[in-house]
Amino acid sequence: MSTSTARSTPVSTLITNIGELSTQDETCGTGSVLQDAAVVFEGERISWIGAASDAPAADEMIDAGGRAGLPGWVDSHTHLVFAGDRGAEFEARMAGESYAAGGIAVTTDATRAASDYDLTRLLLARVAEAAAGGTTYLETKTGYGLNVEEERRHARIASTVANQVTYLGAHLVPAGSDADDYTDLVCTEMLEAVLPYVQWADVFCEEGAFTEDQSRRVLKACRDAGLGLRVHGNQLGHGAGVRLAVEFGAASVDHVNHLTADDIDALAGTWKEWNADGTDAAARVAGTVATCLPACDLSTRALLAPARKLLDAGVQVALASNCNPGTSYTSSMNFCVATAVLQMGLTVQEALRAATFGGALALRVHTGEDRDGQRAVGSLAVGHRADLQLLNAPSAAHLAYRPGMPLTGAVWRAGQQLRLPAR
Repeated sequence: MSTSTARSTPVSTLITNIGELSTQDETCGTGSVLQDAAVVFEGERISWIGAASDAPAADEMIDAGGRAGLPGWVDSHTHLVFAGDRGAEFEARMAGESYAAGGIAVTTDATRAASDYDLTRLLLARVAEAAAGGTTYLETKTGYGLNVEEERRHARIASTVANQVTYLGAHLVPAGSDADDYTDLVCTEMLEAVLPYVQWADVFCEEGAFTEDQSRRVLKACRDAGLGLRVHGNQLGHGAGVRLAVEFGAASVDHVNHLTADDIDALAGTWKEWNADGTDAAARVAGTVATCLPACDLSTRALLAPARKLLDAGVQVALASNCNPGTSYTSSMNFCVATAVLQMGLTVQEALRAATFGGALALRVHTGEDRDGQRAVGSLAVGHRADLQLLNAPSAAHLAYRPGMPLTGAVWRAGQQLRLPAR
């Protein structure tokens, strides 16, 4: 009888003949762009990057055929745990009705009625759809439960599929509830119920949702419980969202459509000491990322977030899909990148960085120092998680040059090539 010995080292994979490789390495500003490049994976990590002519031998070799390569997208803002459809609401909005926060209640009813099996099936399908478009790491939120049992259930289901989960019990005050009483519930029993499943907390600080005082109570309670913080802010008008995010040291403030000069200065101030490759520990502390959600802005016919002004002021910016059934029913980060370039004034490399390294910054997974020993994502560097996508194009510029085209050609997540649906 013959015996076999388990392989002691991971299989290595060389991806070579990459025409253009955008690494988005955190130490390189908008990221270095290598020509005629190659990458080597060992297991789930990147072990080598450089010129294809200098590439070491590996167990397996894949010829990229001159295609462009870049990190997998990091989608730092989604709402994927839901059931039901709001197509009629979208159609009415396109016919001239304005967007208001209250439409969330429609999804809440449908999501509460769905079984665990159906919610899990829907979530898995949405994550797979995002991955087929190049997204290799994503966050998702609760917020369509809005009572203790449902928020716990949605957090538990999300934790089995998404990379990170955010508690958004403070999404909307349910119909018939007193706003202050509901805020108390969000800060106490509901918070305790979701804690085993979530890493972050968020609050929709906006007219029609939660006031500045209520939002402050939610953020304080969640911070005291040990959760990282994020804020839905300044989407529908000028408000307290950015101020609260800065006050509480939130990792991100998301939407940011309506900003004053003081808001931008406050966000920029959180980044003054930050230096991605600094040796001083204080310089490594990230500030509050401004997360722009262009697909949502287009779907609600809103003012596009001022990403150009934010970048010019020194604020770190992320792009995310905000995939949800009411205002942004897409997980296409390709679409978000194209919109940022064509309509928001970003260069191609700035938009790529925002959709990769920027998202990782917002989720605090941009370095190897993140939670639970997770390898860094959002950039291509030795030691980082092997998340890479190849485009069916010679350069990343084609994402905006050929908007809407299905350019994602191959995707690796943690070193494993994903099987993409046939087109």
